[in-house]
Amino acid sequence: MIERIWLDVPYAEKDEAKQAGARWDPVAKRWYAPRKGMTALDPWAAAADVPDLLPGEERALGQGLFVDLVPSSCWFTNVRSCVAPRDWERLRRMITRRADMRCEACSAEEDRDAKRWLEVHERWVYEDAARIQRLKRLICLCTDCHTVTHYGYAQVRGLEAKAFAHLVKVTGMSRAEARRHIDMAFTLWDVRSATTWTLDLSILTDAGITLKRPPSATERPGVAAATLAAEHGVPRPAPAPADQGAIAARTAVESGFALPGSTTASLPPAPSTPPRPVDRVVPGPRDEESSSLLQRLFRKDKR
Repeated sequence: MIERIWLDVPYAEKDEAKQAGARWDPVAKRWYAPRKGMTALDPWAAAADVPDLLPGEERALGQGLFVDLVPSSCWFTNVRSCVAPRDWERLRRMITRRADMRCEACSAEEDRDAKRWLEVHERWVYEDAARIQRLKRLICLCTDCHTVTHYGYAQVRGLEAKAFAHLVKVTGMSRAEARRHIDMAFTLWDVRSATTWTLDLSILTDAGITLKRPPSATERPGVAAATLAAEHGVPRPAPAPADQGAIAARTAVESGFALPGSTTASLPPAPSTPPRPVDRVVPGPRDEESSSLLQRLFRKDKR
C-alpha cells in the first residue's frame, strides 16, 4: 500500500494547495503531497487525527431524523464558523470516516450527480437555568437530511416541499404526523428564541481544536441578517441603532445550529407506535394553517 504524505487542506484553499503541487486521493477523499520535501505544501502539513470520540461527546444523542429549529440568538453561527479552517477539515474527516461515509439518519452515501453530500451537523443540549447551549455531539448527515433538520431555512430557500417529502420518507411518519412534528418544532423554537444562549464548545477545545472567536450573542442577529440578505435576497432591516439586534433577529431565518435534549422540551424522531387517528387529512407544507418561519416572525412584529 502506498504511504501517503497526507495534508489538511480546507475546501476554500484547495486550488491554492493544488497549484503548490498537492494531489487528491479520490478513495481517501483527502489531499496529499506526492513526494517528500515539497516545502510549498508546508502550510497544509497534517496535524494529528481528531479522536473518534470527542471528550464528553454523547454519541447516542439525537438519533434519527427530526426538525430542529435553531433559536434566533444563534442564527448563522454554526460550529464551522467558530473553528479554524484546518481544524474544521480534521473534524469533518473524522465525522464522515467514523460514520463509514454514510448518513447517520438515512444511511445514504454521497452522490455527486444527485448533489447529495455528507455534511457535519451539531447536536446540542440547552441548560435553561444557566442559559448555556452546550455542544454534545457531531453527526454525519446527507444534504437531504440536513435540509430537513434546518426546516425553517429550507422554507426560505424554496426547498420546503422537498424537505417535507424526505422527512415523511425517512421517518415513516404520515403526512399528518409530519405536520404535527413540524408544528412542535416551531413551538419549541418560539420558546428557545426568547433566551439568549451562551455557547459551550468544550468538547472541541478539550480535543485540541482551535477556535476562532465566535460572534457574541449581541452580534449574531446582525450576522444572520447580513448573511440572509447576501445569500437569499431578503431585505436587511434598517432600524434605529438601539433596536438593530432585536429587529434583525426577527427578520433573519434559522440556519446552522441544531439540537434535541432541552430540559424544557425535545422533539421525537419517527413515532414507534401506529399513527394516531386524525379528524381531517392534513396536507403537506403548503396548507393554509402551516406558517413559514418568516410568517411567524412577521406576525410577532405585528403584535
